[in-house]
Amino acid sequence: MMENKAVNQSNIRRPNPVSMLKKNAMLIILVLVYIFFTIMTKGRMFKPTSFASLINQNAYVYILGCGMLMCMLTGGNIDLSCGAFVCLLGALSGMMMVVWKWGTGVSLAAMLLIGVIYGCGLGALIAYVMVPPWIATLAGYLAFRGLGTSILGVSTTNSISFKDSPDFLNIFSGTLFKTPEGQLNMPCLIVGIVAAVLVVALIFRSRAVRLRKGYEVDTLAMDAAKSVLGAAVILLVMYKLALSGGIPTVLVWVAAVVLLYAFITSKTTIGRHFYVVGGNIEAARLSGVNTKRIMFLAYLNMAILTSISAMTVISRFTAANADAGKNFEMDAISACVVGGVSASGGSGTVLGMVIGATLIGVINLGMFQINLDANYQRVVKGFVLLAAVVFDILSKKRDS
Repeated sequence: MMENKAVNQSNIRRPNPVSMLKKNAMLIILVLVYIFFTIMTKGRMFKPTSFASLINQNAYVYILGCGMLMCMLTGGNIDLSCGAFVCLLGALSGMMMVVWKWGTGVSLAAMLLIGVIYGCGLGALIAYVMVPPWIATLAGYLAFRGLGTSILGVSTTNSISFKDSPDFLNIFSGTLFKTPEGQLNMPCLIVGIVAAVLVVALIFRSRAVRLRKGYEVDTLAMDAAKSVLGAAVILLVMYKLALSGGIPTVLVWVAAVVLLYAFITSKTTIGRHFYVVGGNIEAARLSGVNTKRIMFLAYLNMAILTSISAMTVISRFTAANADAGKNFEMDAISACVVGGVSASGGSGTVLGMVIGATLIGVINLGMFQINLDANYQRVVKGFVLLAAVVFDILSKKRDS
């Protein structure tokens, strides 16, 4: 009994201030940036409607970010076609739902099928024909928006409205437990409390499992601090949503995608294979990993998530137009890089991507609320992305 206790104590990782600061740098920056914009907007960034806007306007970044993460893990590869593919899917869904009257269920299934077909073709080109990913996806970047715009040209306004498709809109841009704005939504609060309790339970369950297996763990105080911080963030967000009218249905989609990919990347063999391929593809092949299949799955997965993202975007705007998806690929790449995903592959987490996507979203919303010129907004986002890459490179040099 005493021996086991001694072993467990030896596996406790003592906090290193420098290491902790580097590991949580983007989270600290996110908090500081949010406080900055809250001051600059005289508190508007902290209003319930701003929390709802942050989720609704950036849902596509979280979803596409999960797909881009899997691509980047394989060796810094990216998908340049996802934004244009959103435009094409929007145009096709408009034709199916509005013009051809196929119905919501059939149209959504058709959109997913189109995503699967494109993902299989793209994955095969990259994995088996050995076309470089940036060239294969650049072709889609150039072709899909032109094709989508051509399809939308059948309407007089170059757009197709979905206002007569309430079922579709409710699925992706509706509100759960809807109440008037300003009225405290109790079901929303209950969901937040349950989620906070689950986060705390999962952190301590993971700690217990790691100790039992003899793995290294943080101190009890560190895990308690993480539990309190995670629960507090969830409760704050859900409280603000409770005052803004309820839970946006798009948040359910984002949460489902993020949790699924967090599980895949951390708990499954196929998830570990993505990291191995990105770390050293030749060593992975020699150790028995089917590297071609991993590359194929990365781009098939990206196409499927792009289909889901297209549904959320079209629903939010209640219309399909030629500008849908513009620069989405850059937002997804930025979310990953800012969130600590290595530009050379092999490292990065879903949680890091979520932090990066949230930081990008906060910057976008904050700059919009202070009425910063759109051109300067691009300048700021460009420097944020560059700073994240430089930070990643310098961190690796110090570690080596």
